[in-house]
Amino acid sequence: MPSGGMGGSITQDWEPVVLRKQSKPKSSELKSSKVVNNALRTGAPVETVKKPEAGTNKKTNSTAGPVVDARKLDGTTEPAGFERVGTEVRTAIQKARLAKKMSQAELAKQINERVQVVQEYESGKAVPKQAVLAKMERVLAVKLRGKNK
Repeated sequence: MPSGGMGGSITQDWEPVVLRKQSKPKSSELKSSKVVNNALRTGAPVETVKKPEAGTNKKTNSTAGPVVDARKLDGTTEPAGFERVGTEVRTAIQKARLAKKMSQAELAKQINERVQVVQEYESGKAVPKQAVLAKMERVLAVKLRGKNK
């Protein structure tokens, strides 16, 4: 213990300080009938607001005008779908492949594409790509693009 010049014992003069946050009442607590009746008895101001659309699931905004459906808007400005492989091209691919006695897997391997791509072209589900059609024309030796001359 350090020896002090004053000869007394060392004491702490500090009092503990406790900080508490004042909690505001929640809105659900303010709306309870008990609180409202107590406020009416004591003469405190009570405000009641009638909401005409309360309890409904309607979105009304009279200033914005009518609500526009985004799908309908897209349908009017953009095409409904993409052009698919035509029936002439589908049958030409199938006939040429069968004439060369190739399976879909063999054709896919020769044109460096997946088997699913060849299946989609032959079933008419694929969106035609010029590069894939050019590869098929080269391997199958048949004209798939443009007008037949």
